[in-house]
Amino acid sequence: MKEFFKVKTIEEALAYRTQFAPMASEKAPLADSVGRILAEDIHSDIDLPDFPRSIMDGFAVSGSSTFGASEGNPAYLVVTGSIAMGESSNLSVGPGEAVRISTGGMLPPGTDSVVMVEHTEAIDDTTVEVYRSVAPGQNMVTVGEDIKKGDAILSAGQVIRPQETGLLAALGRQNVMVFKKPVIGIISTGDEIVPVAQVPGPGQIRDVNTYTLMVHIIEAGAVAVPFGIVGDDYEALLAKCSQAVAQCDLVLVSGGSSVGARDFTIDVISAMEDSAVLFHGISISPGKPTILARIQNKQFWGLPGHVVSAMIVFARIVKPFIEYISGAAGDRQQTIRLKARLSRNVASAQGRVDFVRVRLLQASGATWADPILGKSGLISTMVKADGLIEIGMNTEGLDEGSEVEVILL
Repeated sequence: MKEFFKVKTIEEALAYRTQFAPMASEKAPLADSVGRILAEDIHSDIDLPDFPRSIMDGFAVSGSSTFGASEGNPAYLVVTGSIAMGESSNLSVGPGEAVRISTGGMLPPGTDSVVMVEHTEAIDDTTVEVYRSVAPGQNMVTVGEDIKKGDAILSAGQVIRPQETGLLAALGRQNVMVFKKPVIGIISTGDEIVPVAQVPGPGQIRDVNTYTLMVHIIEAGAVAVPFGIVGDDYEALLAKCSQAVAQCDLVLVSGGSSVGARDFTIDVISAMEDSAVLFHGISISPGKPTILARIQNKQFWGLPGHVVSAMIVFARIVKPFIEYISGAAGDRQQTIRLKARLSRNVASAQGRVDFVRVRLLQASGATWADPILGKSGLISTMVKADGLIEIGMNTEGLDEGSEVEVILL
């Protein structure tokens, strides 16, 4: 007879992350780096910009030549030339002089500001009237104002977004060191599970979990590899799990995590070489009968078969483990939480953390979290939900009108 699982708290479960080593690093072309996790610290080897640059079309001047200028008392400056964008110039500008300059143009020696063309009027080919003064540094960027040479600008563990890609391009980086993406295998179990292309017979259901988990994995920045469906057969499950462990960095088995007579996941784990069950059960609802094992120094998860349970366990528990081995710095799972008011009373059992699906509504000038109640096998409840609220394990429930934090899905 199987021993009933002893549950861990969420915090205790997440603490096992450090038992698994981060992925190795690899060089990626800059164009393919978005969404990857940086595996090196980046220091700038140049100033950005490396020349004083105009941010307006107008006239490069010494600010002191415009002091006191107004519409009623304009300053008259002698135009000594022009500088186009992308050009350097040997012009030198003295007091009472100006040069035409385009946005992005390099300011010549003797200038420290730019008068916008809208604040000037040409008197003739060599004289311009300025009717608004500028201060030194106005309408331009100085050398190193964006990034200074030697600055630490990016750190290992950061996710590379389009803006980081742009910064790396500005530094002339064609490649960047990133952590390899974890390869994650997915196995669905149960005699009742059939492929999505098949019409289910009596008592059968389509393989929903493979597809929901695949998308979750991709969104987490990893590579999903489906290994298909395995019925309630110990030998077949052992063979499939062995194959997945050999080919992947992490394995998810959907179904078979409870203590039923036909749930073979624990037996399969025990039969595999260099394996240990780290925990079986987390004090959450839905998703209590979750398994984490270490097999050959790789994560092996047994997830609940009910689709809502599997999705919530992945989002709140499994994803932080994936992020850790992906090299992410800190705790990326601290997602945006939106404050709202609870639209109705919600009951909860002490001794566990309840995750309640909610939709967000706007009424009476406030944001309301409206609970969507339903069993963990009803995927429609997740489709309707905008997020989750978390009810602590020492709380018996929440009252209507209580302020809650919604974890956006």
